[in-house]
Amino acid sequence: MKVTLIHPPVYINKNGLTALRPSLPLGLAYIAAVLRDDKHELHVIDALGAAPEQMQPDGDIWRLGLTPEQIVAAIPSGTQAIGITSMWSYSWPIVRELIQKVKAAFPKVPIVCGGEHFTAVPDLSMEQAPIDFLVLGEGEETAVALFRALELGLDHTVIPGIVFRTADGKWQTNPRRDRIKNVDELPWPAWEYFDVEAYSSNRLVSGIYYGKTVPILATRGCPYQCTYCSSPNMWTTRWYARTPKDVLDEIESYVKRYGASNFPFQDLTAILKREWVVEFCQEVEQRGLKITWQLPAGTRSEIIDEEVAGLLVRSGCRSLNFAPESGSERTRKHMKKMLTDEKLFRAVRASVKAGLNVGAFFVLAYPTDEKEDLEASVRLAAKLGKAGVDDVSAGFFFPLPNTEITRQLEKEGKIKYDDAFLKLPIYVHNTYLSEDRKFNEHFTAKELTKWKYRVVRAFYTRSLLLRPWRGLRILWNTLRGKETSKMESFVQETLRKLRLRKRAPAAPVRPAANDGRVPAKG
Repeated sequence: MKVTLIHPPVYINKNGLTALRPSLPLGLAYIAAVLRDDKHELHVIDALGAAPEQMQPDGDIWRLGLTPEQIVAAIPSGTQAIGITSMWSYSWPIVRELIQKVKAAFPKVPIVCGGEHFTAVPDLSMEQAPIDFLVLGEGEETAVALFRALELGLDHTVIPGIVFRTADGKWQTNPRRDRIKNVDELPWPAWEYFDVEAYSSNRLVSGIYYGKTVPILATRGCPYQCTYCSSPNMWTTRWYARTPKDVLDEIESYVKRYGASNFPFQDLTAILKREWVVEFCQEVEQRGLKITWQLPAGTRSEIIDEEVAGLLVRSGCRSLNFAPESGSERTRKHMKKMLTDEKLFRAVRASVKAGLNVGAFFVLAYPTDEKEDLEASVRLAAKLGKAGVDDVSAGFFFPLPNTEITRQLEKEGKIKYDDAFLKLPIYVHNTYLSEDRKFNEHFTAKELTKWKYRVVRAFYTRSLLLRPWRGLRILWNTLRGKETSKMESFVQETLRKLRLRKRAPAAPVRPAANDGRVPAKG
């Protein structure tokens, strides 16, 4: 079957004080791999990889990547099915526009959508766009079953894990499919359909850019139930890990195939079992792999002690982040954030001593935050700066669709599922919080903005005053275009956005897709 898979463009906030960057689409690459192995004829259109420097203004934000019109023009004639991914709900306005234009150009071709956005809000998605099928949750097995049924004309109505449009224009939601337990049996992501070099050379990577980069997913799911997180709905609370050997076989193949040297782990909870981490690090040393790897998404602190931290560094780990979210035990309890200061600082001290680059994430303006909670966050930030943590990120709270805290806010009448709500994450790192984007009734937006900068100031005054060479390193690395910390990543990303804005909207566009093939895993 001739299948076209599409990775849509994304929004970029030119005013956001953040080092966060879009990166290679792991989810779509996994889907491409299973469809390739099921003998479908694939064509991939990656809006970011094809036009990594094309930015167009859209109100107070920007669109990065190919336009919907360019994507439609790149869809090959004879395509029999079209798959579109959407990881983040904040991109829904772009994705919705894209789906509408694709359907107008190819009215008889079924459109299949998958990813966290569609899993979180399937009804809204089906209502607002001419989608034929949704794949809910973990997508590989469901995608194989659905595309094979479409090819052979089989009964798709019995396939678990899908939403499908009925003859009357409405839709039916089938029960979810069980999680994939033996994740080692899955093929590795099909990066041969994507322009790995375009992402790496433009520093469109997660975490710190240490060199030629390919993302890695070593585990799936998370056993925790944080109220603000979409994982329980997307993945359930089951955590499954690949074997260290399989992960390192994959990494080694990218070293040979792409010359990659930097591997950000995009796991929700990569470090959960001590024996897994120890085995992984020892295997890296035994193979003599000279790589850099990192944990940019935030990780648990429970198993990181001096022994583990030393193993991480010797195996090439250079950076990790902890996510206390708040200095307040009361706020953490409401978040269901299973973390104590004792465990956090044990891990921080061990990581700093080993020489890891360590970052910390804070969330300000959580709905239950009161003055004493924010004061606790300021104190914790100061302690972390004194303890040697390198960077802090303090963002404003935003509710993700279909999470526990969002459902509670819905009951209180504080949320309406419109575009403004879905796009909230774009503005989480704005210089100032606005009244229409806050969900805390105890403070004004102006007051919460001041609290954010109190947290940042408390951290960096301790961090830089006690370690003044860090400021000099940031300046020197900025001049050289090098990154060794999140602050340096932020500076480099800010400079990149400034360069792109000067050239927008006209910029060179790369070829729209990559149909190259390499042998499949195994």
